[in-house]
Amino acid sequence: MNILQNISLKKYNTFGINVNAKRFVEINSTPELKGILAQEKDIFLLGGGSNMLLTSDIEKLVVHLNLKGIIVNETENDSVFVTAEAGENWHDFVIWCISQNYGGLENLSLIPGNVGTSPIQNIGAYGVEIKDTFHQLEAIDIATGNKSVFNKDDCNFGYRNSVFKNELKGKYIITNVTFKLTKNNHKTNISYGAIKEVLKDIIKPTLKDISDAVIAIRESKLPDPEKIGNSGSFFKNPIINIDLFKKLQQKYPNIPHYVISSAEIKIPAGWLIEQCDFKGKRFGETGVHEKQALVLVNYGNATGQEIFQLAKKIQQTVLEKFAIPLEIEVNVI
Repeated sequence: MNILQNISLKKYNTFGINVNAKRFVEINSTPELKGILAQEKDIFLLGGGSNMLLTSDIEKLVVHLNLKGIIVNETENDSVFVTAEAGENWHDFVIWCISQNYGGLENLSLIPGNVGTSPIQNIGAYGVEIKDTFHQLEAIDIATGNKSVFNKDDCNFGYRNSVFKNELKGKYIITNVTFKLTKNNHKTNISYGAIKEVLKDIIKPTLKDISDAVIAIRESKLPDPEKIGNSGSFFKNPIINIDLFKKLQQKYPNIPHYVISSAEIKIPAGWLIEQCDFKGKRFGETGVHEKQALVLVNYGNATGQEIFQLAKKIQQTVLEKFAIPLEIEVNVI
């Protein structure tokens, strides 16, 4: 293992923020990871860099997890258990599963990031979440270097949430994730409006049809991080109580919403931001994407602090207008 000095992290985060790592090491195996943890506990773990906003240089040792490999463990009836190492690119893994005719992840196509970070925020899109196909994961305890196995209940999955964002935050490093996928009788989910519309002329859509539809929808709305720095959805869709919703509905009869329960309603954060006139607005080197108000962008030379200040301005404006607090989805570091 070669520990490098003063390395720019610009190419390691999808926002393209140019901050430096005082020290940097790439890890390609679990034994290497354990070796580093035997020397240092206070580290900064870096995966695909897709769900973070870096606001300053990193003083800790930056450990770039680059574990690779996909293994088909076993099959049972119509199911197959597939394990992917943490450093595998998420979208590439989804496409590989589809190529093998393994179903369950097709709705999650084109989500940026790596497999290892996918359970941390229970990534989801178009009616599907990680928890729907999750079987287990393996992780290394940073304090002891020991391996632990977490099943679905252990992870305490919620909306863009898990135990790894709360009580176990910063205590474990996920090394691989196992999914229980379908191999024959696929139970596809095309109920989400946009997918349903794209696939309306296909009688029995395949896994690839669904994936292609998702990719087309995402590409039409979301900017490519390779072309313009961003981290996808910057804010969570807020869930409000029914009383507040009824008040807002009187003032905004066409307010889009999704019923969570008899007491809770989910409101699209993008709609709230758009109503506050932020969509498509540029503020120096940062701004709000012209096609999707949920996405904050770096036009080339924005600092993490500038993007964070814009996020706080959006939060304050939405709170004043709708009495709804917006929660940031990405990790601000």
